[in-house]
Amino acid sequence: MTAALEIVHLHKSFGGLPATHDICLEVAPGERRLIIGPNGAGKTTLFNQITGDLRPDSGIIRAFGEDITRLRPDQRAQRGIARTYQIITLFNHDSLQHNVLLALMGLTRQRWNTLSSLRGFAGFYEEARAVLARVNLEHLAERRIAEISYGEKRRAEIAMALAQKPKILLLDEPLAGLSREERAGVRALIAAIPREVTVVMIEHDMDTALELAERVTVLHYGKLIVDGTRAEVVSDARTREVYLGH
Repeated sequence: MTAALEIVHLHKSFGGLPATHDICLEVAPGERRLIIGPNGAGKTTLFNQITGDLRPDSGIIRAFGEDITRLRPDQRAQRGIARTYQIITLFNHDSLQHNVLLALMGLTRQRWNTLSSLRGFAGFYEEARAVLARVNLEHLAERRIAEISYGEKRRAEIAMALAQKPKILLLDEPLAGLSREERAGVRALIAAIPREVTVVMIEHDMDTALELAERVTVLHYGKLIVDGTRAEVVSDARTREVYLGH
């Protein structure tokens, strides 16, 4: 079976300091993969290379067998790669509906039609409402991002990613900063993502994240040190040493 995501000997340095070092990784279609590691392990840098926000110094990235290493971020999005960010990136003074609308339009030719009013795209508005309904935010569609809670912003960002109909969804700490109740809601949302979407998630909330993951990858100082099932990774002495603290 062709891997949904394949990373081969990926390397990226900043000022001579390796951020990702010789990482080799395969993620199967439909898999739920968790990437963990202490701060500075290279997790977000890895995501940035997968999405094209950073160009690797060496190595290969493939999505469903296609070499995407040199493609621009927009070209990778066209091939089904979407992401959320550790720091929320939404248009605070615009409505939830417009934020999702822009995500929908980003993969269409209409994104170049800058002179037309958004009100002319009724179909996009309907689809944006449907996406917001998936994350239980349809009732807030007209509310400005600045007026909703932090947990609702997290769900809105996931909605924007889902609006792009991804084949591979990268979630960078989707539970960060949430209350217990908000974490439960976002966890249920992630668990409900259809299996045709491959999900790769960075997360520090181990208890919640491990429930979602089928396989776990541990990074440390830019290197992949452990990779396996949940049970294998949690019981590995190297995981306990660098991440669990014992």
